[in-house]
Amino acid sequence: MEKSYQDINAETIDRWVDAGWEWGVPVSHETYMAALSGRWDVLLTPTKPVPRQWLGDLRGKRVLGLAAGGGQQMPIFAALGAHCTVLDYSPRQLESERAVAAREGYDIEIIRADMTKPLPFPDGSFDLIFHPVSNCYVREVEPIWRECARVLRPGGTLLAGLDNGTNFLFGPDESRVINTLPFDPVANEGQRRQLAADDSGMQFSHGIAEQIGGQLQAGFTLLDVYDDTNGEGYLHEHNIPTFWATRAVKR
Repeated sequence: MEKSYQDINAETIDRWVDAGWEWGVPVSHETYMAALSGRWDVLLTPTKPVPRQWLGDLRGKRVLGLAAGGGQQMPIFAALGAHCTVLDYSPRQLESERAVAAREGYDIEIIRADMTKPLPFPDGSFDLIFHPVSNCYVREVEPIWRECARVLRPGGTLLAGLDNGTNFLFGPDESRVINTLPFDPVANEGQRRQLAADDSGMQFSHGIAEQIGGQLQAGFTLLDVYDDTNGEGYLHEHNIPTFWATRAVKR
């Protein structure tokens, strides 16, 4: 039986984590202690820290890290007094969450689940969802926004990091356009071979209608946005935005 693209991605990310992937390296004890004393930042996209006013006072808040395993953001939120739940499909990313929580002595609910399926939470379970760049590994994003709206309380906040699709146009050196959009390796065998050649799993481009329009259609009001670059490479050197971060609230 052929593996689902979701399982291919979980296995791929596990390999990346084992190889030292930057988004799979958990925070240090020193970073956690700094957060306890008020010195901290977190990322939704590669380089720009999330504005602190986007998060507000997290003491006593119920926070879901959606596809946010790796021990990078949840430890900070726990240090700030939040009641944290993390959901991810990569076992290695969740192992990092367990390791940091055990090291620092805080409680966290850790759930392995596929975010393309209904989320395993009752309606209105959370005050905040923190969703770093990850839905580029998902073929359809609109169902994810609907599930986010369902599990947030009224007035709850969704913070999302979004790949805007530009990266998928270019080849490995980012200097030449080689693809058309949408990038969909399920439908396009040539695009699937490109990803396989670089051990890049199964990735998908999504435009503004899906990424931001999908949030609006799911019942969110967009409050703020910023863009970001890759942090390195040709596109970054030319200051070309390849990511968006959005702050939205459930109506």
